[in-house]
Amino acid sequence: MKYILSIDQGTTSSRAILFNKEMKIEAISQKEFPQYFPSSGWVEHDPANIWSTVKTTCREVMQKVGVTTYDIVSIGITNQRETTLVWDRHTGETIYNAIVWQDRRTASYCDEMKDAGHEEMLREKTGLLFDPYFSGTKLKWILDNVEGARDKASKGELLFGTVDSYLIWKLTNGESHVTDATNAARTMLFNIKDSCWDEEICSLLDIPMNMLPQVKNCADNFGEVTEDIFGGVIPINGVAGDQQSAAIGQACFEPGMLKSTYGTGCFALLNTGENMVISKNRLLTTIAYQLKGKPTYALEGSIFVAGAVVQWLRDGLKIIKDAKETQEMAQNADPEQQLYIVPAFTGLGAPYWDATCRGAIYGLTRNSGPKEFAKAALESVAYQTKDLMDAMYADWQDKSAQSPVLRVDGGMSASSWTIQNLADILGTSVDRPEILETTALGVAWLAGMQRDFYPSQEEFAKNWVLEKRFTPKMEKEKSDLLYSGWQDAVSRTLTKK
Repeated sequence: MKYILSIDQGTTSSRAILFNKEMKIEAISQKEFPQYFPSSGWVEHDPANIWSTVKTTCREVMQKVGVTTYDIVSIGITNQRETTLVWDRHTGETIYNAIVWQDRRTASYCDEMKDAGHEEMLREKTGLLFDPYFSGTKLKWILDNVEGARDKASKGELLFGTVDSYLIWKLTNGESHVTDATNAARTMLFNIKDSCWDEEICSLLDIPMNMLPQVKNCADNFGEVTEDIFGGVIPINGVAGDQQSAAIGQACFEPGMLKSTYGTGCFALLNTGENMVISKNRLLTTIAYQLKGKPTYALEGSIFVAGAVVQWLRDGLKIIKDAKETQEMAQNADPEQQLYIVPAFTGLGAPYWDATCRGAIYGLTRNSGPKEFAKAALESVAYQTKDLMDAMYADWQDKSAQSPVLRVDGGMSASSWTIQNLADILGTSVDRPEILETTALGVAWLAGMQRDFYPSQEEFAKNWVLEKRFTPKMEKEKSDLLYSGWQDAVSRTLTKK
């Protein structure tokens, strides 16, 4: 038996999954790691934790199945996007913690750039907005605030990378400083029209271009894992940011196809094909995937807090011990109460892009308790998804290509109550696939396809299997009323009116 090893390095945990020749899961290993919040709105990871959990899970999953590196055809890597690392070219040691995509420390600088009139140029080149979410201003912050960093960078002694680049560097013992087009597209430094690092933007942010990795296709030759790490050499042939990898895993290859992933955050991607659609509703334009030098574009809506609101119930409020409890709690909540949780713990993403607002709860009564909180937390995911979809279809002009069905994946999609509520609020069908691990599947297919181990794009799409379709059961009048309550709650929360 031969396998593909998929590394799924996420925001709160690292996972390794072995896929067999039929693209079925043989084994999974997962390790959580600490989150650090050194100041309000700041979020960091210790790079050593990222690296150690990746190594550990890969070794564990190989042990579970009883395989060696000889049995692994290739490795695919998918990762939390925008999270920013800087390390020494010679020692491989990072000079600061990884600044996580959720981090908002550069919000005031981003406001300065907007006020100076730079955002339109940025949008036309990168499809992004001036927001702390993206890697560019995180990288600038590290160079400006770590002693000696800017001097070392100017001398070519420091390297920048998103998590994929950092892992590949470590896995190849410093032989490969590379990334793929989807991760590059999220840095705010990559021109997605011309497929190159942009000199004007790098100059504006004062970022030396010698720090930047080489950009490759999603299915490509990224280097080889050195023998000392897992006991043998393994090629790395697939890389994509987690949300793009999920879209690939959901076989969203045709223009108009739409997927939404519910992990720590929620991210919806609408395939727009060869058309780089610039949003009029503050969505992002990004690269969905790039194969054989040809980019396919997408509109993306980003919600910063989805599954993280359930983590907050568990770790912050301590009203649950396990995320699975929320489904039954929501079902048994008082139907006479309508709480709204606006989970703006680190600001609100699309289509609001308010980095400074913070979370709020509306509709509290003396009877409000854990069950009502759980229900409101799960409902917030559906409301935020509707925000995204309404904005997407307002931007997307090719009505004939629209898919009436949303494909979902990620941890929260296992909750049937959550997905039924999503279908009710959206007023559209929602499809849940047989394999919920679509993020890991996407890069597994990329790596396997590059090695002629897995089928072509067309065959892969044919093999997508539906587990369950959820259709709306709620009266439209009721869903509209609930959503208008959400919009009112958000309007009260925003700091930018």
